[in-house]
Amino acid sequence: MTYPKQKEIEIPLLTEIDGAGGEVRPRDIYDKVAQHFPELTEEDLERRMERYPSIHKWHNKVQWARQVLINKGEIDGSVYGVWKITDLGRQRIRGDVPPPPEEITLLDLKETHENAVRTRLLDRLNNFTPTQFEHFARQLLEAMGFNEIVVTQQSHDGGIDGHGKLRQGIVKINAAFQCKRWSGTVPRPEIDRFRGVISGQFDQGIFLTTSIFSREASEASIRRGAVPIIMVDGERIVEIMIENEIGISRRPLYLLDIDEEFFAIEEE
Repeated sequence: MTYPKQKEIEIPLLTEIDGAGGEVRPRDIYDKVAQHFPELTEEDLERRMERYPSIHKWHNKVQWARQVLINKGEIDGSVYGVWKITDLGRQRIRGDVPPPPEEITLLDLKETHENAVRTRLLDRLNNFTPTQFEHFARQLLEAMGFNEIVVTQQSHDGGIDGHGKLRQGIVKINAAFQCKRWSGTVPRPEIDRFRGVISGQFDQGIFLTTSIFSREASEASIRRGAVPIIMVDGERIVEIMIENEIGISRRPLYLLDIDEEFFAIEEE
């Protein structure tokens, strides 16, 4: 999903800090702020940063909002590990002062544009024919580290769209994959059926979908004694495409700025 923008997080963050007595520890605030956005799912709250997997995306969003509020003087950031609201912050949530003028930063513009590109990418994938999508999966799996990939004939796949080998250290794992352009949430029975088809033939399964997985499906991905299933949802597919420049191109952005050296010429 598209997470709320930094500006939308500011008031809920100030409100929760004020309601907690004026200051909080960071670990105590993330879930409380998330309650102001009922559209956030558990999967959204658990999702990690791609480059920094130890950091939750939602935590990172809230931390950015907090930094902006420090710059505005509405949060006191002088004590490490403590987020404290200031009098100016209290005035803002009470509406005693007019809201600051709308500021559109380069970061906002970049985020808006990239979210639009992500949406368009998913639309393109959903418009693929089944055969086109299966061959697209070959490129995606190669980017994920697979080789010796075989895309099966559509009429004889038996629930398996292809298979290949995934290197993990010095070991190569035989893995099968299935691609689904799903219009809703992928339910657990789909995962169970896929596992049943590949059991006894493959060491691992990869289930790719342009949609999302239900909680029950996610919980069924790893079961003791059963073939593990790696789940790749639409958001993760798009991230892999962007990271590996599959179906996208990057364009340089040039910004105008002042040439300070030109204006630093001293008078004779």
